[in-house]
Amino acid sequence: MQTSPFLGELIGTLVLLILGDGVVANVLLRHTKGEGSGWIVITTGWAFAVTMGIFVAKAFGSIDAHLNPAVTVAFAVATGDFTNVLSYVTAQLIGAFLGAILVWLHYLPHWSTTPGPGTKLGVFATAPAIRTIPGNFISEAIGTFVLILGVAGISSRNIGTLAVGFAPYLVGILVWSIGLSLGGTTGYAINPARDLGPRLAHAMLPIPGKGSSDWGYAWLPVVAPIVGGILGGLFIRWYAL
Repeated sequence: MQTSPFLGELIGTLVLLILGDGVVANVLLRHTKGEGSGWIVITTGWAFAVTMGIFVAKAFGSIDAHLNPAVTVAFAVATGDFTNVLSYVTAQLIGAFLGAILVWLHYLPHWSTTPGPGTKLGVFATAPAIRTIPGNFISEAIGTFVLILGVAGISSRNIGTLAVGFAPYLVGILVWSIGLSLGGTTGYAINPARDLGPRLAHAMLPIPGKGSSDWGYAWLPVVAPIVGGILGGLFIRWYAL
């Protein structure tokens, strides 16, 4: 099979999710080697997941390696080119869904030993620390806005060529920083595919005692990051970064 931007976004997002949701599973599920290791481990694991996802996406044909509908929409707004939005977002959602299924398979013996449906859902999808829709929406929008500005800064022609080879590492550091500084309110989805794809997997998979997939909240980590992405894209366009 030939490489392509669609395949790159799909496989890259799959890797992002198997490593990202994987680290959450390692920390939250009972009787794993990483049980209870905490927020630093989760944010670090997600940072590395982003870096590896970018490398894989590029290797399989996506030079953009967005892995995130909010990033795709943001740069479409910034450039005025919406050509790849539908194909990228579709690939990202499929990749996120499949990556979550692989996490379920990898930790298969641990679901039945883990009490609490909220803990199991937390492996797949985000949830707010304090449930307040305006506050949660603002948190996700701000986190995504910072993500877009950071990615634009890393790729800006004003930085020169130094950042090009290091870009996947720098984006990983950016996501790490967002998680450490801004992630404590909502779990920093900042990526509609990262939340929606695994939430769909949670709803469909035969996970013992899984409970609700919390669809009442599910719209927020989709819509708020898109809003933050659009605002970031407009900001980039205004300043011609």
